Amino acid sequence: MGDTHLIRDSGLGWLDASGEHADIVLSTRIRLARNVQGFACGSRARVNDRTAVLARIRGVCPRIESLREAEVTELSGLEPRRRRILLERRLASRDLLGESGSGPARGTAVVLPADQPVSIMVNEEDHLRLQILVSGLRLREAWRTLDALDEELGREVPYAYHHEFGFLTSCPTNVGTGLRASVLMHLPALVLTKEIGKVLQGLSQVGLTFRGLYGEGSEVVGNFFQVSNQTTLGKSEEDLVDHLDRIVRQVIQYEAHARQVLLRDAAAVTEDKIWRAYGLLRYARSLSFEEVMNLLSGVRLGASLKLLPGLRVYSLNKVMVFTQPAHLEEAAGRELSEQECDVHRAALVRRILSTEGVVTPDDDAPDGTDPADPPSRGE
Repeated sequence: MGDTHLIRDSGLGWLDASGEHADIVLSTRIRLARNVQGFACGSRARVNDRTAVLARIRGVCPRIESLREAEVTELSGLEPRRRRILLERRLASRDLLGESGSGPARGTAVVLPADQPVSIMVNEEDHLRLQILVSGLRLREAWRTLDALDEELGREVPYAYHHEFGFLTSCPTNVGTGLRASVLMHLPALVLTKEIGKVLQGLSQVGLTFRGLYGEGSEVVGNFFQVSNQTTLGKSEEDLVDHLDRIVRQVIQYEAHARQVLLRDAAAVTEDKIWRAYGLLRYARSLSFEEVMNLLSGVRLGASLKLLPGLRVYSLNKVMVFTQPAHLEEAAGRELSEQECDVHRAALVRRILSTEGVVTPDDDAPDGTDPADPPSRGE
């Protein structure tokens, strides 16, 4: 197996688990939808529109501070595995990559700065999708950074804007601010205590929604929920960000309380579930990605509750990203069958976990006796 460190580090800054509540909130992402004046967008855009927009973006990048050293990569010229890596790192959407048979449309591209958490998808549903992806719960900080990029770019490339409706977008649900803010949350205790249904119902009542790891259309696996705003019209960007931040902090409190309930009412069962998950990840010889995600949920819970001392959230985040199929193939340097992927995945998980200083608890029986000991005389 090749070394995963040979893969360029774009889009991996959020793995470092440095943000607030990083054991529950894996990442914060904010995205702005923008269109350029004078060019057709969405399904009406033709090749000439898309290529002209991409040329404008290439031309202005050197004049924008955070994009000065950025790479502008047209997806049609990128090999399929590299395109899938962008998807697995949440730097490109399925729509941007196009159909599996035909591939990306001409003029679609990603703009990736070398050392910034921001990126831009060019000619997806809208001409531009500005994005920031950071570790933990950092909504306000992330918004300030993306807002600065939006201001700079908007001065160079005039956006389609209506004085009454706000920013004009291809989809009516994005008209207004064009802002979607989301946080990727790990909520295993709410699932185990069967409280998650009430929480998710409450989210919809306050204008939020949830999705899976890859956003719209993706399934929830491993108890990872992506929570985001539903509406973009009628409120300011700051109001939308503040609202999401306030609700997410409430959900964090619910999850923290549920974790304490598990420790209080089902300590032995919870500990057993966590160590079983760790044991399978640590020693299995073949693992599907869905298995990894489900087992990782138990292990993350154990690390957060200090039941797996010595295990870093950063390493668990690495497992999430680098065990995806395109990353495994990149590390192997060749295409892998599904069965080969499972074997390479298990080997990578073992290798990452072997570098962690997990302390195995004593094997004493719960009452302090060893059932292997012979009974004492007189019993």
